[in-house]
Amino acid sequence: MYQAVSNLGAGGTENLTLSDTANGVLYGFFAVTGCVSGGINNVLGPRLTLFLGTLGYALYLGGLWCYEARAVTWFLILGAALLGISAALLWSAQGSIMMSYPLERDKGRAIAYFWALFQLGTLIGAIIAFAINIRRGGLGGVGTGTYLAFLIIIAFGIASALLVLPPDRIVRADGTRVSLKRHAAPREEIVGMWRMLRDWRVLALLPMWFASNYFYAYQGALNTARFDGATRALNAVLEGAGAIIGALLIGIFVLDSPFPRLQVARRTRGYLGLGAVALATCGVWACGVAWQATFTRADAATAPFINYRDKAYRDKAPLFFFYYFADACYQTLAYWIMSAITNDPFKLARFAGLYKAMQSAGAAGSFGMDAVETPFLNEILASWLMMVASFPLAFIVLRTVKETSYDDDHVRTLASVL
Repeated sequence: MYQAVSNLGAGGTENLTLSDTANGVLYGFFAVTGCVSGGINNVLGPRLTLFLGTLGYALYLGGLWCYEARAVTWFLILGAALLGISAALLWSAQGSIMMSYPLERDKGRAIAYFWALFQLGTLIGAIIAFAINIRRGGLGGVGTGTYLAFLIIIAFGIASALLVLPPDRIVRADGTRVSLKRHAAPREEIVGMWRMLRDWRVLALLPMWFASNYFYAYQGALNTARFDGATRALNAVLEGAGAIIGALLIGIFVLDSPFPRLQVARRTRGYLGLGAVALATCGVWACGVAWQATFTRADAATAPFINYRDKAYRDKAPLFFFYYFADACYQTLAYWIMSAITNDPFKLARFAGLYKAMQSAGAAGSFGMDAVETPFLNEILASWLMMVASFPLAFIVLRTVKETSYDDDHVRTLASVL
């Protein structure tokens, strides 16, 4: 629902400067908290961590609502800061569950299902925004009814977090347990974080994690500068659809082996996934650079907005679809690589926390880069080249992937426990 409301014209406020400021604060706090959120999840457990992690989203939406109704800016900035803290908790718990609870052969599918459901928020918000534009001829401010509907849905999300089982109560379909203990001790987490930071594979993946959200600021600025309200909403619909399709295709049909007669080794599936992501990224972003080279920020400020009915939009629509198609493939691969290193939910929670910390640091930097009106061409080249540079390092990490990690994790079957 945060993704949905973000598509309603700067969170429904129509104040792009305030929205950029709030996003910078949010991602800054997100980056700092993400460094320790995995350890917090392991100490508190995923149920309580998820619950605390969802609360910030309700506060942030309340800040947007308060600004729209009373023009109160401080509460929105405070809500963004609190959301940055709570989001780190949510994503650490989510990452641990998504990467450690499924069987190894189903991890690509689990990641794909999560990403598709997550991007439904983008799709829902975009469809709402597009419908409002068609009916009113412009997006305008978001009304009380819209914010209230989103808050009700978020409330159900907060309550649902209390239904999640801890790792010590999960038994996989093959009889192996996810974990033999409920929580980790604080001292154990400090040692675990130190060991994780000394793991060369984690260091090799840092560029991939940093680059994974960097282009969002550029995309938002480009969408605002070149397209009118209705077309921005339509672009968001295409982005949501592209993300859902991209995640499902690579997660189910490349990173998993969905066909019983065609079983492919796990490391080979990783290589295939990396190759597919590299091709998609280079192809899509090359097209983006080719278009971006035809205009500057100054040109965009004086040029008329492009409408979805215009002939000029015909070759732009596929670009926005495939931008997020490639992004979904990239993000799904990043999670899959982490999940292929280990099955330990405590280690994976630390991975997920640091992943989101680096990702948020990149996003904060990109919003800062855009806020000072860096040339669009510089922004897109920085985003693209960082992703390209991460591929060789990801390949080196994939070379260490084993056919199974269960032996390293010292798992036990349910029968042996009983």
